[in-house]
Amino acid sequence: MSNVYKLARLAFVLLIYTIQNSVLAGQIPVPAAPKVSAKSYILQDYNSGTVLAESGSVNRVEPASITKLMSAYVIFNEIKAGRLKLTDKVLISKKAWRMPGSRTFVEVNSKVPVEVLLKGIIVQSGNDATVALAEHIAGSEDTFVSLMNQYAVKMGLTGTHFANSTGLPHKNHYSTAKDIATLAINLIREHPKFYAYYSIRKFIYNGIPQYNRNKLLWRDKTVDGIKTGHTGSAGYCLVSSAKRKNMRLIAVVLGDKSEEARTNSSRALLNYGFRFFESRKLYSAGQALKQVRVWKGEKETLSLGLGSDMFITFPRGSYKKLSATIDIQPEIMAPVSKGKKLGTLNISLDKTVIAEASLVALQPVNKGGVFSRSLDGIKLWFK
Repeated sequence: MSNVYKLARLAFVLLIYTIQNSVLAGQIPVPAAPKVSAKSYILQDYNSGTVLAESGSVNRVEPASITKLMSAYVIFNEIKAGRLKLTDKVLISKKAWRMPGSRTFVEVNSKVPVEVLLKGIIVQSGNDATVALAEHIAGSEDTFVSLMNQYAVKMGLTGTHFANSTGLPHKNHYSTAKDIATLAINLIREHPKFYAYYSIRKFIYNGIPQYNRNKLLWRDKTVDGIKTGHTGSAGYCLVSSAKRKNMRLIAVVLGDKSEEARTNSSRALLNYGFRFFESRKLYSAGQALKQVRVWKGEKETLSLGLGSDMFITFPRGSYKKLSATIDIQPEIMAPVSKGKKLGTLNISLDKTVIAEASLVALQPVNKGGVFSRSLDGIKLWFK
């Protein structure tokens, strides 16, 4: 038996042994993500933000009608702020009525309720409804687009710039799969009431039935949104979100070759994420995780915790292998303001850090009196 054959046989035996041990321990081996036909894509956990699969996710591409996620986000914020009501009537301008592409079939000079136009944007992807609301909110579409770009900067969408509210092709209109996933997460988190509109399959206006182009709403009962897009230059695009038990995933597929291809690509990514990963909430915001000594303060101890809930995504079955370590700033001196970062919480899997979060002061600690400060000064000198 040759040495090469012996080594190959040994490697195979070790591989089988590793897989068997992983299965016995409850951990499922994680394969590479499925290959899909989209030009760029990303699969991301909603709660933890962990990216489970990606390709070309920071490449700038045409987002087509995925653009309308930001248009809707601006509109939702206007409603939330009380500057716009669902029952308000919007005058349809000639520009809005003449918009090419997908249409809600609103009539020029008619007055249409905001809620009807919103459904036209979300379900039918109507360019006419989008421009009508943009003009109503900001006076002109250009001014509305300026608002869109301001929100993009605020969200940290560094690969995104909007030139219109609809997604029609323009040389200065672009985004990335990564940015779009961030936008989708913010929209779902901040506007859950309006996010429910993205699960509407059929919308009727003026006697004309209009169907949601997201085929996953029919094919996967766990999918509850979010938006399709298509132009000749952008290809077929789809942002989808699904929730199974306590885990929500966001899949962004851009530049696919057909409507069916974008559906299949998105479904393959979502199934991969749910099959091989799980997500859990480890700690709650404000939960005391560590007591530390405070020097020269009105009290000697201080509770440290997290400023927001901590979720973690990891290979399915490996929960018991997670470990937590805490690094604390040495010699914490008063005064300490609430929320001040004083340490770091690290979560590791098999000795590799896979997540971290800042540990902050859960209460303020004021400076102590002259005597207590002097006494602590002596203690520190000896320490």
